[in-house]
Amino acid sequence: MTNKIANLMNDSRDSLPGSSIPASGMETSTLRALRALMKTAGLVPGAVARRAGLSETELSALEVLADAPTGPAELARHLGVTTAASSGIVDRLAARGHVERRPHASDGRRTDVELTASGRAEVLAHLMPMFEGLYELDSRLTPEEAAVVEAYLREATAALRRLL
Repeated sequence: MTNKIANLMNDSRDSLPGSSIPASGMETSTLRALRALMKTAGLVPGAVARRAGLSETELSALEVLADAPTGPAELARHLGVTTAASSGIVDRLAARGHVERRPHASDGRRTDVELTASGRAEVLAHLMPMFEGLYELDSRLTPEEAAVVEAYLREATAALRRLL
């Protein structure tokens, strides 16, 4: 949720339109912190892509391929681009050594695009400061605190999924 949306809610006098939630209920310290986290998280892909010398779409392709090798047409669907655009993305990533095209395991007419070890290593290197900070933060939590944080984050995720 962006600050612009929060500002819209703040303009409500008594309660949010179509809701029994008081407008002041959307300005708790935890919700402000959650909005700040979401806003910052939204900035991360662009920053990582710039540092890695990639476009955000190329970085998104690497994220998809980190899960499993994928055909070019399926990759295009994941990225929301045409198959021609997907082919160009794969060409650029292959030229940098981040991905390889390989024959499909069971259908010799098809190809899969696979993330290389060097492609994975480059992206992880750019993400490592974040991972280290989150690990340090997590390691300071007591088991009870971790349970509360986990429950809150899972329920916040479920609330966000209502929009999908």
